[in-house]
Amino acid sequence: MLRLYDNRLSGNGYKPRLLMAHLGLTYERIELDTMTGETRTADFLALNPNGRIPLLQLGDGTCLAESNAILWYLAEGSRFLPAERLDRARTLQWMFFEQYSHEPNIAVARHWIQHLDMTDLQRAQLPAKQEGGHAALAVMEQHLGGAAWFGGGAMTIADIALYAYTHVADEGGFDLAPYPAVTAWLAHVAAEPGHVPMLPAPEGVVPISGGK
Repeated sequence: MLRLYDNRLSGNGYKPRLLMAHLGLTYERIELDTMTGETRTADFLALNPNGRIPLLQLGDGTCLAESNAILWYLAEGSRFLPAERLDRARTLQWMFFEQYSHEPNIAVARHWIQHLDMTDLQRAQLPAKQEGGHAALAVMEQHLGGAAWFGGGAMTIADIALYAYTHVADEGGFDLAPYPAVTAWLAHVAAEPGHVPMLPAPEGVVPISGGK
């Protein structure tokens, strides 16, 4: 059985959870508290020396880290990873965008506001994070003005990667009202068969059945 080391509040952890729901996969989910050092224990560092979640452990014990790499692995051969060469490259393009332009701003702002007693330095840096997040949302809005999805003509893992933190962007102080195409896209993702919400049960085995 697949095993996912995860934190229920993490958008990066939500990405593989959402894809596995669509794929109808059953897996064991191990909840780790990232705020109390549970990803820094010797046992976990032996699995992922970078000390971060999510981490996917395969049935043979092999471990795969980094949320978007996990998405790519799980999506191989499914409808969520296009077969056509250019669409595959565009899917990867948007996944790089998510990690370099989107997540460092929107996810970080959300984390600071929701889960930390911000330091003076973080308070000073927050406006820049929010400015960067709005710049990323503007890029997404422009793309969605002429396309229904990211990465191809149907929902792909690029959409899952971008959905994870965009749909909770308000928790980072982002008003999505100026982005109607983004808002409509969020509704389309949530309406796809097999969709599951971000917050699962805190721990334990999570049998998932959903989309094709």
